[in-house]
Amino acid sequence: MKIGFDAKRIFHNQTGLGNYSRDTVRILASFFPEHVYTLFNPKPGKIDRLTITDSMKIVHPTSFIWKKFSSIWRQKPIVKDLLSNDIEIYHGLTNELPRGIEKTNIKTVVTIHDLIFVRYPKLYSKIDQKIHFNKFKYAANVADVVIAISEQTKRDIVEFLGVSKEKVKVIYQGCHQAFKQDYSEKELELVKEKYKLPERYILNVGTIEERKNVLTLLKSVRDLNVSVVVVGRETKYAERVKYYIEKHKMEDRVFFLKGVEMQELAMIYKMASLFVYPSIFEGFGIPIIEALYSKTPVISSTGSCFAEAGGPFSMYVNPTDSKGFRDRISLVLENEELQKNMIEKGWEYVQQFNDKAIATKMVNLYKSL
Repeated sequence: MKIGFDAKRIFHNQTGLGNYSRDTVRILASFFPEHVYTLFNPKPGKIDRLTITDSMKIVHPTSFIWKKFSSIWRQKPIVKDLLSNDIEIYHGLTNELPRGIEKTNIKTVVTIHDLIFVRYPKLYSKIDQKIHFNKFKYAANVADVVIAISEQTKRDIVEFLGVSKEKVKVIYQGCHQAFKQDYSEKELELVKEKYKLPERYILNVGTIEERKNVLTLLKSVRDLNVSVVVVGRETKYAERVKYYIEKHKMEDRVFFLKGVEMQELAMIYKMASLFVYPSIFEGFGIPIIEALYSKTPVISSTGSCFAEAGGPFSMYVNPTDSKGFRDRISLVLENEELQKNMIEKGWEYVQQFNDKAIATKMVNLYKSL
């Protein structure tokens, strides 16, 4: 098969959508190298996190005008390039498909990650809500198959975009191979020294924004004898977080890390005593998967898709209940037998998100088209 991908985020996004896009292409090429995977990239990227194999091909806009207006190229003109490259299936990895593709013989798949802008509109401007809704609805309606990354997202697609449930297939996400590796004590110690990590810490990973809700975590540990390490890009919300830290004199217990390489992040997960993810809503929650593969106990939020990612042996608390988080955190940190059980059962549960299982489901879906 000749499969094309919207590869913008592969080369231009370091976090969630970029990780999903890179991991999808990486595992497909690894387990099914007999197919051709063409990556349609609007312009040369700054992010070099995907090893290009013999079964991959990168295509940029060929005409001067679309090199100059590369963001527009993805929206419609790209269709000509898909046809000239004999693409049989085109996969919009991040919620979008180009206009006019439904008029070709190319089969189409779109992955929709979440509809947070519908569920929590206050987090988005009116114009962004409208743009997102129009793009998502168009893609979902014209695609031959819609992939949802969780059952929660599938329910939202059916409800808010008016797509039949038969058209939507759930294929879970995995995570980067770095989180599945073992590391030596020396390697761990070097990372610990580089980032000046404390002896015992709770880890939180994700953009520091209101929806990720790290402030609830900090409120829950204010009176506990434990440090917090936060890894993620800062937004304006981070100002509120830092004000709270200063007000309650927690500066020596909260560590903010930036520019962390993937293998370093994996080691930071492995050294953490506990991973706490109090996010209000997600499409899936890859950091939970990363923690389980790292053999780190997980406490996350009720609602949304977190139980799908974390399984029955992680713990879940109402995302606004700082006391509930405090009680669960204390319980886990003080009970080694409980920690051991959460680690062992979590490791067993997370195996359903291994690369081969996901790649096989994806290729079978392509073949069905």
